[in-house]
Amino acid sequence: PSRIGSPSTAASSTELDLFFMNTLKHKRAVSKVNKPARVKDSISEQEVRGLFELWNSALATGDSRVVASRYSKNPVLLPTVKDDPRTDYDSVKDYFDTFLLKKPQGTILDGKVHIGDGWATDMGIYEFTMGATGDKVKARYTYNYVQEDGVWKIQHHHSSVMPEAVDMGKPITPDEVRGLFHLWNDALATLDPTKVAARYAEKGVLLPTVSDKARTDFHSIREYFVNFLQLKPQGEILESHVTIGNNWCQDAGIYEFTMGATGKKVKGRYSFVYVFEDGEWKISHHHSSVMPEPTMPQAITEEEVRNLFQLWNSALATEDADVVASRYSKNAVLLPTVSDVPRTSYDLIQDYFVGFLKKKPQGEILESNVTIGHNWCQDAGIYEFTMGATGDKVKGRYSFVYVYEDGQWKIAHHHSSVMPESIL
Repeated sequence: PSRIGSPSTAASSTELDLFFMNTLKHKRAVSKVNKPARVKDSISEQEVRGLFELWNSALATGDSRVVASRYSKNPVLLPTVKDDPRTDYDSVKDYFDTFLLKKPQGTILDGKVHIGDGWATDMGIYEFTMGATGDKVKARYTYNYVQEDGVWKIQHHHSSVMPEAVDMGKPITPDEVRGLFHLWNDALATLDPTKVAARYAEKGVLLPTVSDKARTDFHSIREYFVNFLQLKPQGEILESHVTIGNNWCQDAGIYEFTMGATGKKVKGRYSFVYVFEDGEWKISHHHSSVMPEPTMPQAITEEEVRNLFQLWNSALATEDADVVASRYSKNAVLLPTVSDVPRTSYDLIQDYFVGFLKKKPQGEILESNVTIGHNWCQDAGIYEFTMGATGDKVKGRYSFVYVYEDGQWKIAHHHSSVMPESIL
């Protein structure tokens, strides 16, 4: 028997069916919440109050499109927790995309209704219970309803926090401020950068420990944690100093991270500034920096600088090119005596010594000039090699620049050249 449709066609058909089903479901929901609002000859105070219940029922659907359908074609929504006026369908829907995540349900506590010719106003105080958290939030409201296409719609909706609560500020104790760190730390434990970035305020600023770039929006903050979370970090506060203000608080001190991927422990200084936003405490400012004292110059004497040559010479004695190459830093440059090619990576440096070590060289410094800087030092002069494989002795000029890397001194630059007078 012939096959009527390919798997891809079947899949496309299924997707179309789902699309039309969702569209039909959405239209039915919109119709359900708007049908009771159809205009009659007149409207009573009780019916005006019932328009709030239709809006509240729209919230209960969890569908921002259904809620936005309760507003007129040219609405003005001044929401409780956003500065921006919402003046069209898309911007109203955008606000409720976020607000509905809290699963809000409202109750009017005190209201006054006014009815005019083709319009009605309901204003007063309402209270929301957030199903997602159990929190209860009071606010002042104004609804202005107009007749549009035979339905009462919300033309203007102004919602504002209770002003006395703003003056008093959201109460929080010092222990609760410190507890906010654990919310952030728990987000780190998920290894999901989106969840970590969600702990930051809408206009949060992150000055991270190991990036020069200031992160000032959700996407750039998330980008930082994509890499940082690969270390599987978990933090612990070692020292904390809390300050509490009006709807803001600060926790500053020292924390320590254990990197689950490596077992390494890293201390840092931190500052968290939290603000009360969208009904919860969020990180408005986070500054993390390395402990400054470990960045002080690593102490070393001139004699110790000269002895670094002996570490390299001992590596030569192993006749193992990998051991010698490991004496060089991560971004080292080797300009060798008998090769034109600069060696700028571990593999290239190791390759050079594969050949050189066949001569079984052992070196001795004949003349040394040492300079010491901030976590770097230099030894330059003349050395002589005795080639164990042949007995030959060869002098050369040398420059070693050492840097302090990963807890030890490594060769960042090594320039070796033949004695010029012998070739002139």
